[in-house]
Amino acid sequence: MNNQFSRYAIYFIADPSAALHDRASAWLGWDCVGGREAPHPAPADLANPDGVDIAAVTATPRKYGFHGTIKPPMRLADGVSEEMFRDRAAALAASIPPVELAHMKLSRLGSFLALVPSKPNHDFQNIASGFVTELDDLRAPMTEADLIRRRRAQLSDRQDALLQRWGYPYVLDEFRFHMTLSGALDEATAGAAMAMLQDWLAPSIPEPMPVTRMAIAGEGKDGRFRVISWLPLNGQPAGR
Repeated sequence: MNNQFSRYAIYFIADPSAALHDRASAWLGWDCVGGREAPHPAPADLANPDGVDIAAVTATPRKYGFHGTIKPPMRLADGVSEEMFRDRAAALAASIPPVELAHMKLSRLGSFLALVPSKPNHDFQNIASGFVTELDDLRAPMTEADLIRRRRAQLSDRQDALLQRWGYPYVLDEFRFHMTLSGALDEATAGAAMAMLQDWLAPSIPEPMPVTRMAIAGEGKDGRFRVISWLPLNGQPAGR
C-alpha cells in the first residue's frame, strides 16, 4: 500500500497558536505543525553569553519538531492505509476525556534537555498506554535491524521485553512524558543552554497545560515529521 509517509506517530502538540509552540519551534528550527523551518532566536532576542550553537544543540530532535511522543513512530502494517490509521486513532481519541498537565518545567533528563511534568499524571499515563496498545495491530513488525539499533541503548530486561512486544522500549510503565529540546550535551553546554531556555521558553509555559487533542504526525521524504491530522479528545470524564 502506497502511503504518503514512511512512518506515523501519535504526538501531543502544545497549542500551536500560543507562544510556547512558536518559541520552542524556533529554538528547534522546525515547526512540525506548519511543516516548515523556523529561524532560531536572533541575538537581539535572546542573549547568548556562552556562544551556544543552537543549531548544533538541537540537531538531533529538530526533525521531530516540538512535541511529546505518545505512540512512537512506526511503519504501518501491510494492508493498513493512512486513512485506516487515522480513523482508528480518531475513534480512540473520541472516547478519551481531556486532561491537564500541572506545572510543566524545564529539566535535564540524563544528557538532554526537555520540558516535563513536575509530577506523574496517572490519567495522562493511561492515555499514552491506550494509544500504544489499542493501535498496535496497525504497526508493522520490527525488523532485526530495528532490534539491534534499539538494543544499543543498553536496555533493561523490562525495556527489552517492551521493545519486542510493542516496538519501543519506553512505553507503559517505562513511559516518562517529555518534550525534547536538545540532543545529548556535555555539562557546560547543557548548563548554558538551560539558562537560555529559562529566558526564552519558561515565561511562555502555560499553567496548567491543557491536553484537549493529540495529533498524527508523519515522516516525510525529507526525514522530518509534520502534523497531518488532529485527534480531539471528546470523551466524558467518569461520573458524568
